[in-house]
Amino acid sequence: MNLTIENIVLVGSVLLFVSIIAGKTSYRFGVPVLLLFLAIGMLAGSEGIGGINFNDPQIAQFIGLVSLNFILFSGGLDTNWNAIKPVLREGLALSTLGVLLTALSLGTFVYFVTDFTIYESMLLGSIVSSTDAAAVFSILRSKSLALKTNLRPTLELESGSNDPMAYVLTIASLTLVMNQDQNVLSVIPLLLQQMILGGIAGFLFGKLSKLIINRIKLDFEGLYPVLVISLMFITFSATNTIGGNGFLAIYICAVYLGNQDLIHKKTILKIYDGLAWLMQIVLFLTLGLLVFPSQVVPYIGIGLLISIFLILVARPIGVFLSLMFFKMKMRRRFYISWVGLRGAVPIVFATYPLLAGIEKADVIFNIVFFISVTSVLIQGTTLSIVAKWLHVALPEKAKKLTATDLLMTENPKAEMREILVTKDCYAVDKKIVDLGFPKNAIIAMIIRDNNYITPNGSTQIEADDTLVVLADKAQAFEEVNKTLQIT
Repeated sequence: MNLTIENIVLVGSVLLFVSIIAGKTSYRFGVPVLLLFLAIGMLAGSEGIGGINFNDPQIAQFIGLVSLNFILFSGGLDTNWNAIKPVLREGLALSTLGVLLTALSLGTFVYFVTDFTIYESMLLGSIVSSTDAAAVFSILRSKSLALKTNLRPTLELESGSNDPMAYVLTIASLTLVMNQDQNVLSVIPLLLQQMILGGIAGFLFGKLSKLIINRIKLDFEGLYPVLVISLMFITFSATNTIGGNGFLAIYICAVYLGNQDLIHKKTILKIYDGLAWLMQIVLFLTLGLLVFPSQVVPYIGIGLLISIFLILVARPIGVFLSLMFFKMKMRRRFYISWVGLRGAVPIVFATYPLLAGIEKADVIFNIVFFISVTSVLIQGTTLSIVAKWLHVALPEKAKKLTATDLLMTENPKAEMREILVTKDCYAVDKKIVDLGFPKNAIIAMIIRDNNYITPNGSTQIEADDTLVVLADKAQAFEEVNKTLQIT
């Protein structure tokens, strides 16, 4: 079936509906939901029962880039700076040196077991060198897996920040494949430029975005998430325009914004959580439609060999060598090695050789697709089991309420107090967003002249207001009183 203007909305909505319903029950059988989305796309494709004829890598790449923007930005917004700060060095080592070592070791292996040239081998290694943010975020969070000693922040920081390194390595390797007389050292300036400009641009756009969100006055609350979407795309495209890495920029921008006081922050977080899931579904469905299963079958043998080497050798090499200068228990290193999930990102990166028209582009795409599927299937289904084997999992009852959980769910078991704002209080005539309120407490309601007001970041505190404050623990109210300067 060919997609037309008349049926594209119907087909798309049906596929979306089927994916959501199927995903609801997928974990009952231990199947990662992202893999299910991919399978539905393949079933709907030209060689499946749907018969949808879709074979356009350029459109697939565009959808992939847009989707990754939302997925990385959402992951950044949900990243607690206080949680990742203690593991910042480990996370950055994994997302840079770890990715490079994984690409080099896997590329070397591919060179010896295939007829690829050294540059083609390194291209394949680069494409699958990073862990996939969509896979890691969705699987860890949907399983509600509680891990010991900052292990989860390390994994999420790595997966959210290592795609830029893999992207740069992919572009650099592709350049060498297309210009084999070019010196390998010539791509180092490109790598440094992408990472440095991307990091600086992300931080600057984060500060600018906070200023715009809190200072601009929009008539409707629903426009604030739209404003953030526009700022996200501006950050990505502007950074790419000046030669920086847009993926790194939007992740850093999102991490900064997620840890600041923003007007209508709760609404923005909820909208982005839903958009991230939508983009994951759309991305995996699109990549499923792009794949021709009959073309993947001939490469199952070599694909399985490369995938096993990646999981059992290349990924551990990258992890153990990049973390060798940090104090960390061996079982934690082994678990980080196992959570080397490959998902949609490598498949999106594999469209670059297709569009460049290099000789082995189809072979690389099909092998990368198989590697991604086996990674999610093997590693994604065993995260909880391996965590228990290595004794890095916490009992469910030991999980602690985080500030994000409090903000998103307003847990009924949280501590609640009413605080009277006197005339000489610091908060009088100030907006909530400007108070610097503690992260583990929120103003849930304001009682003013016997009226109940549901506040947002732009709400101005007045004298004689009674603030209904929720906090995750009683000690947090000491910080609240200091902030409000109440004795």
